Parts: sequence; C-alpha cells; structure tokens
Amino acid sequence: MQILFLIAALGLAQEPPLQIPPPPAEAPLQAPAQTPAQAPTQVPAMAPTAPAPVPVAATAPMPSAAPLSYYSESFAFTWDRTIPLSINLDGLKVGSIFFNKRMIQPGVFNIFKGAEFGTRAQVEVTNTGQRPKVPGFAVAVIDKDGRLLGVASGGTKLGTVKPGETETFDLNFSQVKERLASGDKFLLAIELRD
Repeated sequence: MQILFLIAALGLAQEPPLQIPPPPAEAPLQAPAQTPAQAPTQVPAMAPTAPAPVPVAATAPMPSAAPLSYYSESFAFTWDRTIPLSINLDGLKVGSIFFNKRMIQPGVFNIFKGAEFGTRAQVEVTNTGQRPKVPGFAVAVIDKDGRLLGVASGGTKLGTVKPGETETFDLNFSQVKERLASGDKFLLAIELRD
C-alpha cells in the first residue's frame, strides 16, 4: 500500500496509452469483369461500416492564480562577483545576481572547511508592489562562441514574496556546470504571478 501511495505522490502512475483498433479488413470492392459489349458502369461508394474511434478527451490545464508576467534579457557574465541588475517586473525588483560554488566557510564546521557542495546563481529580489508575488527564475550561461555552459532554475516553492520583503533565491546548477567560470554572457528569464 505504501508503494502505491509513493508512486501516486511522485506522479509515476500513468494511464496506459490509448489503444485504437485498426479498421476492419474488408476485401476491396471490385466491379464484375466486363465484356467488350458492356458499357462501363459506376459502382456507388459504400458508407463506412464501423464508426470512427472516439479519442479520449484530454483534461484542460488548470488555470493559474493570475496571468504570468514575463521578462527575459541577456547580460555580461562575471564569476564569483555580484552583478547589479535594475529589473522591475510588475513590482518585483531584481537587484542583483551572483554566480559561485557553495563552500563551507572557515569556523563553521572545521571538519568540512573549504568543502564545495554545489554551484549556484543567487538572485536577490524585493517586492515593491502592493500584493504578494510568486517568482520563478531560469538562467543559462554561454561562452564567447555561444556554447551553453550550464543552466539553473528555481523560485518560490511554497509561499510568496510579501510586499516590502527582500528575498534571495538560490538557483542550482547540476550535471553540466564545470565550465561556468569561463562564461561570457548569461540569459535571465523571470515568470511572475501574484
């Protein structure tokens, strides 16, 4: 029972694909053999004998709480330095972004001193609007030749950024990330809803 619940919770349970039966195999209609004395006659077209299969209706996507606001732009890339930004998307001010590797600082846990545990883009935002905001971010880093070096995404999972509140979001790079420090430009995309 626990396994079924886990599968359902993770969204792994899927319906089997729609099976549409092939049309019935019927012998094609042939006109009787003609003799030279007979004039050609036309055979009337037959109506299909089986109704066409009816596709299963797909469920419509659920509407979001509010229409999404969107922003996307390319910026010069700098590794391990704060990059100031001045983006205002419907009352959400994006003040800066910072690309680096997470490391444990000296003095916290000396056993793990200097240990790396992930690569990130850190985005700082302030809600200057009157209503709570739910932001989502995507970042792509490219080199001078336009090759993709890594991508990260993240945003508010639970809750909102309340009016007047400043929050920092960590966007995690995973798998493809080793060449990020040699980036030349980055693309930032933001989706925002109330």
